[in-house]
Amino acid sequence: MVKLNKIYTRTGDRGTTGLVDGSRIAKSAPLMQAVGDVDEANSAIGIAVAALPADGDEAAMLARIQNELFDLGADLATPADAEHGFGPHDMALRIVPGQIERLEAEIDAMNAALDPLRSFILPGGGEAAARLHLARAVTRRAERSAVAAGADRALNPLALAYLNRLSDHLFVLTRHLSAAAGGDILWKPGATR
Repeated sequence: MVKLNKIYTRTGDRGTTGLVDGSRIAKSAPLMQAVGDVDEANSAIGIAVAALPADGDEAAMLARIQNELFDLGADLATPADAEHGFGPHDMALRIVPGQIERLEAEIDAMNAALDPLRSFILPGGGEAAARLHLARAVTRRAERSAVAAGADRALNPLALAYLNRLSDHLFVLTRHLSAAAGGDILWKPGATR
């Protein structure tokens, strides 16, 4: 259980931050960019949740995802363990295959009721869907940042897979919400020429 009695510590005043193992890195390091982008994606999802009925299936899915994004941030901030590598163990939160499999099952269930895509989709389709389009774009940035951070240091490959699958999940969820609000807003190539 996390317990935070004091919010400021002054340990980051010189531009570094601590990782889970106690080591410190620059706040400008690619890894910290990825952790920050995951946090921003989580915040964007929270903004979308605020536009959904609190007791709906969509809000419940997104609540699980928000919790997992904190797990993912911890995973990124925990270097590989000499004994366990990136496997889950008592001292590290790691993204596990079951979390990715659940995202895939939810994608498949939502997608089964949708018409096949006939074009690219413009962001919009109702307030909650528009907010989720932004969350999806931020999640893609978090994925790009994590891939870039992975060029500097080893990262859990399941964390990268989770981000990739999450952006797909958010895309299908936007389509699911848009279907209930009149359908997707389709891109019309060259429509304003």
